[in-house]
Amino acid sequence: MRVRTTSAAACAVLLAVTALAGCNRDSAGSGDGGGRVGIDLPRSDSDFWNSYQQYVEKGVKGGEVEALPLTNSQNDIGKLVANVRTFTDQGAKAVVMAPQDTGAIAETLSTLNGKKIPVISVDTRPDKGSVYMVVRADNKAYGANACKYLGEQLGGKGKVVEFQGDLSSINGRDRSQAFKACMDKDFPGIEVFELATDWKGDVASAKLQSTLAAHPDINGIYMQAGGVFLQPTLALLEQKKLLKPAGTPGHITIISNDGIPEEFDAIRAGKIDATISQPADLYAKYALYYAGAALDGRTFKEGPTDHGSRIIRIPGGYEDQLPAPLVTEENVDDPKLWANQLER
Repeated sequence: MRVRTTSAAACAVLLAVTALAGCNRDSAGSGDGGGRVGIDLPRSDSDFWNSYQQYVEKGVKGGEVEALPLTNSQNDIGKLVANVRTFTDQGAKAVVMAPQDTGAIAETLSTLNGKKIPVISVDTRPDKGSVYMVVRADNKAYGANACKYLGEQLGGKGKVVEFQGDLSSINGRDRSQAFKACMDKDFPGIEVFELATDWKGDVASAKLQSTLAAHPDINGIYMQAGGVFLQPTLALLEQKKLLKPAGTPGHITIISNDGIPEEFDAIRAGKIDATISQPADLYAKYALYYAGAALDGRTFKEGPTDHGSRIIRIPGGYEDQLPAPLVTEENVDDPKLWANQLER
């Protein structure tokens, strides 16, 4: 990350302590530093988020921040609001959250802003309200890249099922809108069946079964979240004997989002073709990093970082857009990918 501080010596000390490169910030700030951080985990029914939790716990144990006991809102906005209230009652000086309903968190953000408690939002960008930093990948790129991969693999023709995430979440909207825009523009010969799922694997499986019954010539699937869709989808396709190797008649080309180890195993086994790796490790690393930066009173500005991302200005704050690489059989064993670094 490109560093701009008022003191080169202070920056050097900071880098030595954090073992992280400094972001392209406006100043080192004048905050007192210190204070406990409230961290809410969004759910435990997804392999991706369970991996994120492991990285968060590792970072907290390693002393990246002093954290209050972690909470898990279990994909329930009411629980998230209650957990945040508990954090403030316990004296939290910063909050890390990943609101799954990005439209319903505005009042809570307003309350925290009034208390001058900075918020780091992970993976999702709240629709309204102020945040210190959003740690997220470019979700529109997820949808566009999935479209490009499927369109090219199918030669611009065929029928594709899209498992849409919860459209009350900006992630679900970004991926869905970008996927549709790309298909409409670049691959008009592909018919897309948009299946709303609310990020639920059982809903996706049931709707896929109905779609396959009506359209047995489906030849592509885009799963917006492999952590919840992978296993029920593969189970259904195996039951119907529709998992056929790439290059053989009847093969259904499948691309996913998340980059969890199970997706990598499925790519190696020829059960799916590709995934886009969301950086669970970097989500945790930089969520804690920015929480510490907020406590220190540091500020940031738009521009590239030296960890391969770009900070952009958003309404109410900033967003660090982390890289999310495409993974296929060609690079699935790359040791740099976070899913290949987990102990299994």
